[in-house]
Amino acid sequence: MPRLLSRSVVPVLVSISFATHVLHAQQSFAAGPVQAEVGAKASGYLEVPAGVDDGTRIPVTVINGGRPGPVLALIAGTHGYEYPPITALQNLRNDIDPNELAGTIVMVHVANVPSFLGRTIYYSPIDGKNLNRAYPGDPNGTVSERIAHAITTHVIGVADYVVDMHGGDGNEALRPYLYMPVTGNAELDEEIRGMATAFGIDHIVIDRTRTNTGPSVYTDKTALDRGIPAITTETGQLGSNDLVWIEMAERGVWNLLRFLDMVDGEVEATGEFVWLEDYEVVRSPATGMFRAAVRDGYVVAEGGLLGTLVDLFGDPIQDITAPFSGVVNYVVGTPPVSEGEPVAMISRIR
Repeated sequence: MPRLLSRSVVPVLVSISFATHVLHAQQSFAAGPVQAEVGAKASGYLEVPAGVDDGTRIPVTVINGGRPGPVLALIAGTHGYEYPPITALQNLRNDIDPNELAGTIVMVHVANVPSFLGRTIYYSPIDGKNLNRAYPGDPNGTVSERIAHAITTHVIGVADYVVDMHGGDGNEALRPYLYMPVTGNAELDEEIRGMATAFGIDHIVIDRTRTNTGPSVYTDKTALDRGIPAITTETGQLGSNDLVWIEMAERGVWNLLRFLDMVDGEVEATGEFVWLEDYEVVRSPATGMFRAAVRDGYVVAEGGLLGTLVDLFGDPIQDITAPFSGVVNYVVGTPPVSEGEPVAMISRIR
């Protein structure tokens, strides 16, 4: 496929990233059964039939531009309690004019409808699985695996760029950041870096964990395994659907569209970025109630108190401390925790 050099330049702390962009001749475009003609948009559902458990359907919009360009997949609602990216894509569906768009956008409005309707954090209420651990999926598996298979096949598989849009789950007090995967493939990593800096969230976690072999597990890793640049964004917290988080997600998408030359205009400069790495998710050693001693965005010292785990009577079980000095990306801000579940995420400042 022919590639074009980007016109957009995004400032970063050390260097300036350029990306090469896929260019397709424009024609009618389909994501599964949802098909849009040139210069049009269409919405519909990817059907996930019942199997070993209940089925579901995934709401999808295809916006097919009037000019040649790449295919950008935007996936929201992987965790159903993360509302701002879901609302942002609804707004963008109305605001993006296909006649002013180069290329195609595929929006997954709510990837995990069972979790969304059930208001559950992390896990599906049907099969108890985390959709963002179920990729690339299985057409004969449980509902989360069948959802992952449908998105892998009909969305990720037809994309040139992928953004998995999260928002801090219903229990997470989260300081906005994004994951920038590093694969070791220089060309792919250059494109990923360009996407990450263009999106415009000023805290960027350098993620070197997406190089494992075997099942892709994660949404972004499923794209990376296919040579497709991908990032994961986090805009929102604690189940809030506040306008500030929605607009942050919308602004990031518009910036990315400008960076990929899919719409006219310049990327809004973010300024300096805080580069983070070596992140660790700190997990609860037992079931109980977590009383946080820090907030999202705090800087903590190694051994610093993150919070105290107490039992259902309020008696202390254990203090939970930071494994190293760094930034609190998120901390659980609601009391209930089960053994093995996250209570905080810490990253080192690079």
